[in-house]
Amino acid sequence: MTPVDEAKKTSEKELMNKRPKSTKPESKISSGDKENDLRNAELKGEGVVISYGSDQAVKGVDIAFPSNKITAVIGPSGCGKSTLLRAFNRMNDFILGAKVEGSLMYKDMDLYDKNIDPVEVRLRIGMVFQKPNPFPKTIFKNIAWAPQINGYTGDIAELVETSLKRAALWNEVSDRLHDSALGLSGGQQQRLCIARSLAMKPEVLLMDEPCSALDPVSTSHIEDLMLELKEQYTIVIVTHNMQQAARVSDYTAFMDSGNLVEFDETSTIFTNPKEQRTEDYVSGRFG
Repeated sequence: MTPVDEAKKTSEKELMNKRPKSTKPESKISSGDKENDLRNAELKGEGVVISYGSDQAVKGVDIAFPSNKITAVIGPSGCGKSTLLRAFNRMNDFILGAKVEGSLMYKDMDLYDKNIDPVEVRLRIGMVFQKPNPFPKTIFKNIAWAPQINGYTGDIAELVETSLKRAALWNEVSDRLHDSALGLSGGQQQRLCIARSLAMKPEVLLMDEPCSALDPVSTSHIEDLMLELKEQYTIVIVTHNMQQAARVSDYTAFMDSGNLVEFDETSTIFTNPKEQRTEDYVSGRFG
């Protein structure tokens, strides 16, 4: 084993030793706080039905995502969790035959009102995808391009620096901003995509399995970043990783077959769920 490999192995071991050994987090939220969080939630869906042709992917879901908290949406593949997430960013608009019914609101904005511009929705509700998708441009232009074409008139270099710092990437790329973003590692590319979203100054950040293709060290960077960002943003993350949901989220929603089975604070979902299906899923009996 080379010295580099040995150092990397030691680094990963130290990192994972810092992680909780259990998927059963302690409660961080009192009952009163939970009631206030849900009452004051600004991102909500009521009676949400999403269909692809004659197939219903999401079936009458009522859900509220508490502000400045991290909500994890979990469930087996094909349960509708990513479809629901994309609906709040109007990404399903690009899918032929997709139909969204019910009420999806952000603050006082009906996200599907005929007078609402989907671009305005996406400016306020950013999204990070499962696979890092940097533009085939320089690191600098990856951050600067969208603000510039949307009329940003401030100091673009300052915006790029601020966005990269918020995404915990500045120290790693500050001396190569004009190199291709495609030369970054997978974890760095994902943080670049987060920085790109933050440059548009959204108020909500949706993350669709952002760590599924990353190694443990890169995953740790993204999780630590989420915990920092929730002070300023409402974050919703779709994940198949039960340990990740337990580590980072304040609330967890469990979906199955297009239905919202249970929503509660994360500690309750993992230690004392109300529904048997939830317990079976989080304990690994199915999914």
